[in-house]
Amino acid sequence: MATTLTLFPLGWQHYLLGGVFIGTGVALLFVFTGLVGGMSSVFSSTWSYLVQRPYFQQARYTDTRLWRLVYAAGLVLGAWLWWLLLGDGTRGGTAVPVWQLVAGGFLVGYGARLGNGCTSGHGICGLGSLQWPSLLAVLTFMATAFITANLVTRWLA
Repeated sequence: MATTLTLFPLGWQHYLLGGVFIGTGVALLFVFTGLVGGMSSVFSSTWSYLVQRPYFQQARYTDTRLWRLVYAAGLVLGAWLWWLLLGDGTRGGTAVPVWQLVAGGFLVGYGARLGNGCTSGHGICGLGSLQWPSLLAVLTFMATAFITANLVTRWLA
């Protein structure tokens, strides 16, 4: 019990419920439309509105950007509704400096492009459809996260 409180000081139930909602959402998206709900493709398809480079103007981005924007808006709306209905009314924050958030965002974006997808595409959709490349990608994500977390924790201590 002490380990659970240490790892999840705010409880674990909301993580489980959130995972069930996310899994159900991407499963329903795939079953009813055949579409994969990965967020890195949402990012790329959104850039196709602004950047005229050939990469962003591929049909896989330009033909799907409307539903992807609706999908992303639904994720933001869902998080807002969760906070409004089930949250404690306080606003969350972080002590992480803005430059580290920006640098981390660029590194994650680069990694998602390099890995041909992100954690939601590979971890939720790819693993759910038993794709071998997605398993390798998720194992790489997790190993990198474990190593980075340990290095940063030791570096900051």
